[in-house]
Amino acid sequence: MKLTQFEVNNQVATLTLDSPSNRNALSVTMRDEIVDAMAQVREDRSIRALVLAGAGGHFSGGGDLRGIAASADLGNQGWRDRFHDLHHWLQDLLTLDRPVIAAVDGVAYGAGFSFALAADFVLATPKARFCMSFMRVGLVPDFGAFHTLPRIVGVQRAKEIMLSAREVSASEALQLGIVMELHEPDALMARAQALAASFVNASPVAVSLVKRALGGALGADLPAMLDIESNAQAIAACTKEHSIAVNRFLNKEPALFQWPTKA
Repeated sequence: MKLTQFEVNNQVATLTLDSPSNRNALSVTMRDEIVDAMAQVREDRSIRALVLAGAGGHFSGGGDLRGIAASADLGNQGWRDRFHDLHHWLQDLLTLDRPVIAAVDGVAYGAGFSFALAADFVLATPKARFCMSFMRVGLVPDFGAFHTLPRIVGVQRAKEIMLSAREVSASEALQLGIVMELHEPDALMARAQALAASFVNASPVAVSLVKRALGGALGADLPAMLDIESNAQAIAACTKEHSIAVNRFLNKEPALFQWPTKA
């Protein structure tokens, strides 16, 4: 029985964690299915955006503690090897050249929180609850959280969230910038899908260039970023999407790419 659902409709891929009985815990089997889904997204250039979601009223409760307990005899090198394998596909997700939208309802705990942070945009319901719960079980944050969280909330707040292992409410997550928008449960997926669908009409080259530039922005100085900007604009200016967009503007036609307004 599969623990995830993956589908592509109208150039939008949706990956749903589907193990409600354990709040979509990220077991080894589920991770393998995520790897397969990510490979499909990378290879299918017709896919313009990816939506991440969880079934059963929760995003993900984090790592599978039963599986972790059963792996107690891995030893230091065994654990390092396991995470090196994990980091291959996680890096693919973090550097994906197309927009990733996480739709979070219920709990996003531990690695589930980290998984949501791998998205470009996090949408949530008022019932969403975020927690870097690793300290509660004597572990450190994983799934890329050391990279993603401080870039959103700053280093001091990231330390507090990680070391306290406290729960962050949906409203606080919105205030901190972890969440971009709040929506009621019955509207969450519709909004995530609408946001993803809007990128079907965006320039894939421009989207890729923006994501790549911003991915390195906090580690580069001004001259480096200006160089990246000039190179990226030279590439974007030569695309057919740019030419079409300019012609539509001159002909007073609406732009093909439109960020969807909130319902």
